[in-house]
Amino acid sequence: FQRLFPGSPQNTLVATGTGSGKTECFLLPILEHCRQQLSKNQRGIKAILIYPMNALATDQARRISELIHTTPSLSGIRAGLYIGAADELPTASMTSESIITDKGALLKAPPDILLTNYKQLDFLLIQSQVQSLWMHNQPGTLRFLVVDEFHTFDGAQGTDLACLIRRLRERLYCNNYDLACIGTSATLGGKDSRNSMLKYA
Repeated sequence: FQRLFPGSPQNTLVATGTGSGKTECFLLPILEHCRQQLSKNQRGIKAILIYPMNALATDQARRISELIHTTPSLSGIRAGLYIGAADELPTASMTSESIITDKGALLKAPPDILLTNYKQLDFLLIQSQVQSLWMHNQPGTLRFLVVDEFHTFDGAQGTDLACLIRRLRERLYCNNYDLACIGTSATLGGKDSRNSMLKYA
């Protein structure tokens, strides 16, 4: 939590069992950063959360909407879910049970926090019809990039993700000091795996 607190967040790996607080480790600092930026009227996507499966992203979306809704100081923060599958009942604004899932609404007014998968993020960087999503992003706007269950990105998929992150940095004008990369895993961990985890990351 101290490594990720707004100001000078650092690249961080969080490896611990299911249900032990991995999400809170990055989500609370991200929300605090968004709250601070909102008070300065800074627009643009400030955090991108990449999930290996859409079901995980959808589950986390509910948690985020509830946390924002029940915390008065977070009022005004907007989170959006942009995945390939179309939502049966897309929401164009934040509710107590849902973040923004209407793609048109996200393109017109980009969220502070974007939840997606790596394939969709690839499309969002290259498709001309969705470039308005990045219209408010200036150098230093994007501060957090989270890869959930990062151990699943091995082999060719890991290479794809590594190249995607490099392209994202260039596209959104991120230098190494602006962007804190965060990896979480409930599978990796333990004293003996520290060096191998760092090498893998």
